[in-house]
Amino acid sequence: MTTTQQYLDEVTRCSANNYKPLPVVLERGQGAWVWDVEGKKYLDCLSAYSAVNQGHCHPAIVRAAKEQLDRLTLTSRAFHNDQMGPFLHQVCELTGFARALPMNSGAEGVETALKAVRKWGYKVKGVPEGKAEIITFAGNFHGRTITVISFSTEAQYQDGFGPLTPGFKVLPYGDADAVEQAITPNTVAVLVEPIQGEGGVIVPPAGYLKRIRELCTRHRVLMVADEIQTGLGRTGKLFACQWENVRPDAMILGKALAGGLYPVSVFVADQEVMGVFNPGDHGSTFGGNPLGAAIGRAALKVLVEEKLADRARELGDWFMGELRKIESPHILEVRGRGLLIGVELDSPARPYCEALAQRGILCKETHDLVVRFAPPLVVAKADLEWALPHIAEVLAMSFEPALVAR
Repeated sequence: MTTTQQYLDEVTRCSANNYKPLPVVLERGQGAWVWDVEGKKYLDCLSAYSAVNQGHCHPAIVRAAKEQLDRLTLTSRAFHNDQMGPFLHQVCELTGFARALPMNSGAEGVETALKAVRKWGYKVKGVPEGKAEIITFAGNFHGRTITVISFSTEAQYQDGFGPLTPGFKVLPYGDADAVEQAITPNTVAVLVEPIQGEGGVIVPPAGYLKRIRELCTRHRVLMVADEIQTGLGRTGKLFACQWENVRPDAMILGKALAGGLYPVSVFVADQEVMGVFNPGDHGSTFGGNPLGAAIGRAALKVLVEEKLADRARELGDWFMGELRKIESPHILEVRGRGLLIGVELDSPARPYCEALAQRGILCKETHDLVVRFAPPLVVAKADLEWALPHIAEVLAMSFEPALVAR
């Protein structure tokens, strides 16, 4: 049997060194649980960054994938297929937008949104060519393409990758007054995460999204919500913007859109925005492919029929309350919404995540000081009850500086 260390050595030998994963090698998953190559069982509290909201290998989604694998997997967009139309119809009904443009990764969905709002600015709003401005926010994470990192505030994301793409204003997250001051006649969009996941599970002040909506409407600016991580039930609503009864002008969805089985993303908007695209303006060989579309149809059906948003809200309220009861001198704050929860510590979170993994609980640090708890939305309350004493013990630990620095 190949050991964990042998797998790790192989990755070290053959892979680019662009990730720093925990030293766990997984081979199987079901629901909220995963198993490593040596048979150890773990409670997954990351959900592949919310890509497996429906749980690992949900049988209905797996069944849809297997059935489609035997029929047709790819046509390219040179031809139609019998899965893409029904999938996009389902997406539009669920989101309330008139049209959807399918892509693959979340970053591709963001790039699609950026192209759409710029072209809308020039062709519909009348912004002078080359002058379009898009407002974004400090602490954002929208992907890692050259254009997307151009408005990141993480220095590492930009280091060595210039020249960067112009046309973006970066404002403090949570400050709606700054948005009002930054809007000019050349502003075409405000791109916002309803909760900043990678930024450390940062929940904005109450009324922030509603104020952005009002400002965008008043100044004829598009409000674009990046719901790749927060959407599809994660925060206890189908979409996190719904916590403030806000309807953006466009949304980007991904991750759980295919239940973790396949990369699928979509940009959704009404005709005024989506109508700027003409044949040849934008595309993807794999975007809207029949395999991804069939999987997406099943993933959305599971999300709705199993009422996973309601489950996330109920379990999340309880779990966050239990985490706040933990007595530890290292906990600065417990924050989040639904089953997207961050525990901010007074020292680097990495050793705490390593200690939790040793106890069979998989988490990952984010923004250095935050342990993120985001299990699949199908997780049983009993599983979280099992995990809580271990979490409490680990979060009360102190780690030597040498261990923290590694």
